[in-house]
Amino acid sequence: MTSRSQSGNNPSSVQHTVEHQRGQPTLNQEPDFAREPVEREVLSELVKDRILTRILRGDLAPGSRIVETRVARELGTSQAPVREALRDLAGLGFVETKPYRGSWVRKPTKEELIEAIEVRADLEALAGRLAAMRRTDACLADLTRLLAEMRDAADQQDAHDHALKNAQFHEVVVDAARNRTLKRLWSMLEPFARTYMTASAPGIDLHWLADRHESILEAIKESDPERAAETMRAHAADVAVMLETFEHPEIDGG
Repeated sequence: MTSRSQSGNNPSSVQHTVEHQRGQPTLNQEPDFAREPVEREVLSELVKDRILTRILRGDLAPGSRIVETRVARELGTSQAPVREALRDLAGLGFVETKPYRGSWVRKPTKEELIEAIEVRADLEALAGRLAAMRRTDACLADLTRLLAEMRDAADQQDAHDHALKNAQFHEVVVDAARNRTLKRLWSMLEPFARTYMTASAPGIDLHWLADRHESILEAIKESDPERAAETMRAHAADVAVMLETFEHPEIDGG
């Protein structure tokens, strides 16, 4: 995801990016019309990447409207690739689109969140196991700092900052696993996890929530892969149980 977010900070438009990738035709060369669908497909993928990055970063919260004309204007492209990108994201479950009504970031149902957490539990168990074997001193320093910052946020009763540090803690564990496929699959579930943390944090003892991460840190610090895996899995299982009792605007009750 890093390369994606970097591309999102480039002030050049997506259209310019694709134009730069095109070869310049030679004099008297016949136009190659067969290339046009391919180039539009590339443009659509770039637009999809930009929108998905914003969703994954939390810039677009569940329920947020996505206006085709606005996205096209911001990225310097036509509406066609934006429309195709939104259709693809709808197929992935990140966006909901209805004719004549527009598109918006989907509000996951409680059932979907629980299903995502069940999958995430196994992914994070694997991440914990690998992180315990591959962690570095920098990783341990980051986890220690984030745990302290979660506790500071709890002291301030700052649920938003607490949820942010919580998400960063889990991401550091996944990064420490040094498995790109694992990170890619885990990242696809990140919007669901963020929705849970945003929704649940105001109703939970934030100190208790922060303290639950200490056993994860200890298992990774002691290079105990099995304990790290089981601690991460149990952590996610507790989340699924707690989620049953929550109601929040970012969760669709349907």
